[in-house]
Parts: sequence; C-alpha cells; structure tokens
Amino acid sequence: MKALWKIFQIVLREQRVALWRGAALSLIVLLMGAALLGLSGWFITAAAAAGLAGTGAVFDVFRPSAMVRFLALGRAAARYGERVLTHDATLRGLEAVRLSLLSTLVRASYQKMVRLRGSQVLTRLTADIDALDGVSLRLVLPLAAGLLAQLVAFGVLWVLVSLTIALWILVGYLVGMAAIFWWTAHRTIAVSRQAEAASQAFRTRFIDLIRARRDLTVYGRLRHQADYVLDANDRRFELQRRLDRADRHAGAAIQALVTIVAGGVLWLGMSAVQKGTLEPAFAALGFFAALALVETIVPLRRGATDLGRMVEAARRVSRDVDATPVVLHGRGGVSGPLCFDNVTVNRPDSSIALIKGVSFRLGQGQSIALTGPSGAGKSTLLLAAAALHPVASGTISIGGVATHEWNEADLRQHLTLVPQRSVLMAGTIAEALRLAAPDCDAVSMHAALEAVQLSKTIETRGGLSTVMTAGGEGFSGGEIRRLALARALLRRPSVLLLDEPTEGLDENTARMVLAGMRDFLPHTAFLIAAHRKVETHFADRVIVFK
Repeated sequence: MKALWKIFQIVLREQRVALWRGAALSLIVLLMGAALLGLSGWFITAAAAAGLAGTGAVFDVFRPSAMVRFLALGRAAARYGERVLTHDATLRGLEAVRLSLLSTLVRASYQKMVRLRGSQVLTRLTADIDALDGVSLRLVLPLAAGLLAQLVAFGVLWVLVSLTIALWILVGYLVGMAAIFWWTAHRTIAVSRQAEAASQAFRTRFIDLIRARRDLTVYGRLRHQADYVLDANDRRFELQRRLDRADRHAGAAIQALVTIVAGGVLWLGMSAVQKGTLEPAFAALGFFAALALVETIVPLRRGATDLGRMVEAARRVSRDVDATPVVLHGRGGVSGPLCFDNVTVNRPDSSIALIKGVSFRLGQGQSIALTGPSGAGKSTLLLAAAALHPVASGTISIGGVATHEWNEADLRQHLTLVPQRSVLMAGTIAEALRLAAPDCDAVSMHAALEAVQLSKTIETRGGLSTVMTAGGEGFSGGEIRRLALARALLRRPSVLLLDEPTEGLDENTARMVLAGMRDFLPHTAFLIAAHRKVETHFADRVIVFK
C-alpha cells in the first residue's frame, strides 16, 4: 500500500489544485444525490399526507419541486465537472510519473540496460502506467469522498430524522463495505496480478510472432508460435472472466447490503412513526437517503477488483523511479596506451572467473588480436575495456588512468566499441553515421564509407539520403557490419575495440576493410576479438585464450 500512496502523492504534487477541486465536486455529487432522493421521498410522502388530511390546497409544492430540479441539474453539472477535472488531473499526473520513469531508465547503468528486453519493457511500462490511473480514480478519491459524504449525511439525518437511523446507515455502510472490499480484494489480488502478467505475455508473444515471422516460417514453427500466442490469449480471457465473476459477486453483495441497510431504516422509521416520535415524511426522507448513499460505496467495487494489478504496477514503477541513475562522474583522462594489469573478469552475473590475470600493453598505432574458442571471454574482455563490464581484479587503464575513473564523456571520446551485433535505427545513411559524429560532413562520411568498402554500394542505393528501416532491413549482414564500422571510424577514437569486425565478409573484402580502417585511423590502437585468420594476420600481436 505504501507504493500506491507514493504514486498518489506524485499525482497530487503535480495536480494538487485540480485534484482538490475534483474531490470537492465528487463530494458535492454524492451529497446532492442523497439530498435529491431524500427530498423527493419527503416531498412525495408529505404531499400525500397533506392530501389525506385535506390540506393539499395550501401545501407548498413549488419550493420543494424547484429544489428537486436544482439538485438534479446541479448534480449532473457537478458530475461532469468532477469527471473532467479528476481524469484530466490523473492523466497529467501520470504523465509526470511516466517522464520520471523513462528518465531513470534511459540514464540507467549499462548492466541494467542490457537486461531489458524491448518488447517486454515496453508492454510492462505501458500496462503499469495504465493501471495506475485507478489509484486516484478508483481508490483514493472515491474512498475520501464517500467517507466524507457518509459523515455529512450522518449529521444531517441525526438532525432531521433521528440518531438511531443516522447511526444505522453510517455503521451499516462503513462496516458492510469494508467487509465486501476485503472479501473481494482477497479473492482477486492474485488473479488480478496473473491477469496482468497474462496480458503482457500475450503482447510479448504477439510481437515476437510478428518480428520473427520469417525465421518461424523457414523452420516451420509459425503455426506453433501462433498457437503459443493463442494460449496466452486464452489464459488472459480465463483470468479476466474470473475477475468479472468476482466483480459481479461484489455487486450482488453491495445490493444485499443496500437491502439490509434500507430495510433496517424502513423498519426503524415505521416503528418511530407508530410511536409518534417521527413524522412519516421524515421517515421517508431517511429511507430514500439510505438508498441514495449506496453511491458512496459502489465506486470502490472496481477498485477492489483491480487492487492486485494496481499494487504490483505501483511497486514496479516506484522502484524504478526511486532508482538512482548510474553516471560516471570520474576525472578526465589523457590519450595514451591501453594497459591491462593482471586483469581478472568474471562471467556475466556470476562469481566464476572467465579470464584470469591478463596483462598487456597496447600502444598508439598498434593492433592486438585476441583469439581462442567461442566462450573463452574475448567479447567480455572488450566490454570490460569499454567499462561496460565489471573487473573482478586488476586494472584497465588508458593513459595511466583507470577506465572506471574516467569522466563518461571523455572516455567515450577516446574509446569506441563495435560489438558483434550493431543496431541500426530507422533513418537515412547520413543519420546513421551522425549518431557517432553529429558534426561530421558529407566528405568525412564518404571517406569512412570508402575505408570500409561500402561507398559504391551506398551510391548505387541513393547515397547518404538512402532511407533504412529499423534494423537495416534490406541490407546484408556484411553491409550492416561495415556501416557500423564506418560509424565508429568517424569518432576517430584513440582506442578502437572490434568484436569480430569482418564477420560476414569474404576474405578479400575483409582484408581491404581492415587495411582501409588502418589508413583512416593510423594512430589508433586496435584491440580485436578475432575468429578469422585475416584478422590475426592483420594484427601486430596475437594473444590466445584457452
């Protein structure tokens, strides 16, 4: 519940005035509804009693009827204003939550980012923010307005009707609704969480089906994945049916509660009328007010059903909002050799050593190739050199300054990593290259493309203005790799880390690409995770991992 309260505090902080106005209108709506039905009951009964007593000709029907019309119209207007204010304030408040959450995520550490999967994160964030609108709209505001309306009605009924009837209505509704809310929430918290998880699983599986449809078709697994998606959908609908069933049961329990409370008021009123301590019109006022006050508890029915979903979403969002972004604020460094001093690197998310006691020095203009079987730790060592993987022991330094002590911006200016899988975003070739060097001109871009043997290919496709789809669809794997290499060249780093840079290229093209890169960056230190002879032959020195 602390997480729910924290989310509401964020919304309240962002939209305090609008929420207070909306809450006031919510209270007015409930009080006007109770006054409207109570006055109508009193008016009908009093008019009938006057007719039976022969005083109907002098009975004032104008002021009560005018008040009935005023309450009816005023209630409708207040309801409209309340919906507009509370919904608008909630959505604007959640906008602040969403911005804070996204701001935290985009500034998170690399280790956290690599564990985030695009489709799952996107569906989770969307679903969580959508679920949080119920915190104010279906929990806090209805609860506060309903409780205040019950207390105000208690005081009015005590004065106009009797303490006994007023107390019966107050205690009956508060105790009864607390029991119904607890009973419904107890039945639905787990189911609500499961339903949300099933919905996210359905979205993730459907996205995977669309994105991998070609591979699934090639391997004859398209129908299997479609059935997998439909299974998640069936699970989602089954859990939603269970929630709907619990919601209907809660509605039936509320109707039973209204019957009990209103029946009790009717019995107490008739007893008081028979004893002569209460006029029939005021007994009717109490009965109809009891019927109207059910509106103070009905909104909580939906809140109880969705409580599990809201609690889980609030916990995740508040945890991510609380997370302190990891930013390297270290001191700046100077360009110099890349040095590994007795470095030990563990496997990702493990305490098991992957590489032990590595020491070497890579000077400017030199190149070293790291070779060995797959899984020996070459790629992990490159990540550690780029300060993207923790070092268990030892020191990796550039220019005598440990990489973890560098200022983040300075480190990225001096050192660039081209991983095995490079990502291309939708846009033009020029925009893809400017991701690494925003200020580079067309001449520099053409030179970088020429260095990686890609200039002619790009020219035949339309030049630097050629538009790519996300992921570089329509380009071969070798072309995507060379475009990523050209992008890295434009940064002109003092240290360039290359993970299998010629994968997907024929030997002759690979040789020309490596030579072109060296010509483009003659003073840059190259550290290469190599699997091919063309890469080891290019290097000045080879280090073998076993």
